[in-house]
Amino acid sequence: MTISNMQRIRSLSNILKTSRRFQIELNKNYASHVKYAEHKQLEKIRNIGISAHIDSGKTTLTERILFYTGRIDQMHEVKGKDNVGAVMDSMELERQRGITIQSAATYTIWKDHNINIIDTPGHVDFTVEVERALRVLDGAILVLCAVGGVQSQTLTVNRQMKRYNVPCLGFINKLDRLGANPDRVLKQLRSKMKHNAAFLHLPIGLEKECQGILELIEERAVYFDGDYGEVMRFDEVPQNRRAEVKERRHELIEQLSNVDESLGELFLEERTPTVAEIKQAVRRTTLKRSFTPVLLGTALKNKGVQPLLDAVLDYLPHPGEVENTAIIGERKGSEGETIVLDPSRDDSKPFVGLAFKLELSKFGQLTYLRCYQGMLKRGENIFNARTGRKVKISRLVRMHSNNMEEVNEVLSGDIFALFGVDCASGDTFVNDAKLQLSMESIHVPDPVVSMSIKPKNNKDRDNFSKAVARFTKEDPTFHFRYDSDNKETVVSGMGELHLEIYAQRMEREYNCPVELGKPKVAFRETMMSPCSFDYLHKKQSGGAGQYARVSGIMEPLPPHQNTVLQFVDETIGTNVPKQFVPGVERGFLDTCQKGYLSGHKISGVKFRLQDGAHHIVDSSELAFFLAAKGAVKEVFDDGAWQILEPIMFVEVTIPEEFHGTVLGQLNKRGGIVTGTEGSEGWTTLYAEVPLNNMFGYAGDLRSMTQGKGEFSMEYSRYTPCLPDVQEQLIRKYQEELGLLPDQKKKKN
Repeated sequence: MTISNMQRIRSLSNILKTSRRFQIELNKNYASHVKYAEHKQLEKIRNIGISAHIDSGKTTLTERILFYTGRIDQMHEVKGKDNVGAVMDSMELERQRGITIQSAATYTIWKDHNINIIDTPGHVDFTVEVERALRVLDGAILVLCAVGGVQSQTLTVNRQMKRYNVPCLGFINKLDRLGANPDRVLKQLRSKMKHNAAFLHLPIGLEKECQGILELIEERAVYFDGDYGEVMRFDEVPQNRRAEVKERRHELIEQLSNVDESLGELFLEERTPTVAEIKQAVRRTTLKRSFTPVLLGTALKNKGVQPLLDAVLDYLPHPGEVENTAIIGERKGSEGETIVLDPSRDDSKPFVGLAFKLELSKFGQLTYLRCYQGMLKRGENIFNARTGRKVKISRLVRMHSNNMEEVNEVLSGDIFALFGVDCASGDTFVNDAKLQLSMESIHVPDPVVSMSIKPKNNKDRDNFSKAVARFTKEDPTFHFRYDSDNKETVVSGMGELHLEIYAQRMEREYNCPVELGKPKVAFRETMMSPCSFDYLHKKQSGGAGQYARVSGIMEPLPPHQNTVLQFVDETIGTNVPKQFVPGVERGFLDTCQKGYLSGHKISGVKFRLQDGAHHIVDSSELAFFLAAKGAVKEVFDDGAWQILEPIMFVEVTIPEEFHGTVLGQLNKRGGIVTGTEGSEGWTTLYAEVPLNNMFGYAGDLRSMTQGKGEFSMEYSRYTPCLPDVQEQLIRKYQEELGLLPDQKKKKN
């Protein structure tokens, strides 16, 4: 046979092999798509979120879950050292910084159960991402660092879970890290977060010696073999750990007996419950949020992830076990009848869905929804319950990070996305225009930091406007306004990092470099003592005049209500006709938008309208609106006022040797240390510090602790600021208005 014939045969053979491989891959992909596209029974669906403090390993854990369930073929580092990065961190900025900025949704299959997962950010600056994810989820995994334990953002996430009544599993991650101490974390779960928690696992070795886990319910050892820990090997409990396992198992049963009647009876009868009875008790109590099962592992070293997935199926609820309600009424906030939605997959029931997240993709606006009742098919029409607008569904997709997979229909319990829907985050959608239903919306915290912003080049103004319009729509905590007094554009958000990220996104995504000014703090002005008013607004200049008189009392609200405004109509009779009372309220609220001391909003004030007078011809709503504005100005001149500033709850974690230096720096910034905690060479300081004094603290902390210290902060409350700060703010405001004596002389 000639050489050329041999080469031809070889090349043909290679082509056949390649085509065979391609066909196998194609079949595998087709089978995979069919597997993910098919609808499961309601009992075989889990909607879960993964939430935790910064850098606890949420995204790494999600990456492992997707790998073990066969959703992805390779695992990658969060920081993107191999220039790939984690699947769920699809944004380039997330891969560069090694943090999660946007919550990302995916779905996968484990043991024939469909699991919808939302990976959420850990920074307090992106807390609304966690808020809206927990609003639509049925259960959650609360990830805790085995070294850091319960940290400030863990407490915030815990409060959010409580707000939406979301049951959770605790997962203590990073057992391989130096200083890992799961026992200390469990104590913190009980003391700081008031969870009735107990271990379901014990570690087989910690730090470098971490080999696997001991399952207390099944009383067995679990090891994770293979290149990526994908092979689970079960063995007997080592001889030297058997007494500890018995003791901890008894402690678990005791904790469960306190909150579960069935197991309590067995405990009193001194009967040993079976494995099935313990698991049922754990499930019942977890669903009621009266018990938190705690599992162990290290996601980075591929240990403990598969038992966590089993626990998600065993102990977290399916959509049919969660009660979701809607209000029948004309609009949100109106008094209406509350009904319980039917989660069963009955397509005869009307469709009800909640939009919880908006995002701009290359195909247009993407709206994430959760289906709570009924069924939605491609090509059908749905209606926005708030606006009444009709939307035709041209595409239905399910999300895998930033990849979309088309589906023809969605059923109750599914999380999906739509294109081309004009709505706001928290809107309810129905498939019947007559159905006046609205679901509870999403709690949105107020922004605490403001900065001036402007494009570096005037020619980029169009791109700047597009970016701002998109980001304010996507993120309800990102606010934008034009300050006509200072002639500058101001953005507000949850922290410096929050605003910095959006500035970088404007440059990357819209080719619009921007300049951020010094952060401005949202100060407030309030009254110190009650003050009465009696104001007459009278104007006559030919033709119809204006006449309105208002009298009453303005008084401060209690400290815990110092961020709100209240208007009370206490009038009797017809001196102030009822149709003009809304004008008085509008005048009061409008004046409170800008105070007279420092130009900041007025809050913590109650306006009690007690009496007044009107003219049969010259009185109007506008006249009473102007009278109320004049009354507030009168009270400002006569009453005693003060400025409030936001106080932040700050948590600083540092090596012990820097304790004194960092403590001194916090005191210098006007902070009050409320507690300290130390373990194995590390100290955590808890303090309350005025936000105005916290700018630039990140750089100071790094330089003080050789780059080892880290801190996080979240809004706590408003309190009166110090006299010197108040004096500075008043003087600065008067300077801006040109009211200082030396400025008046210059003008003259």
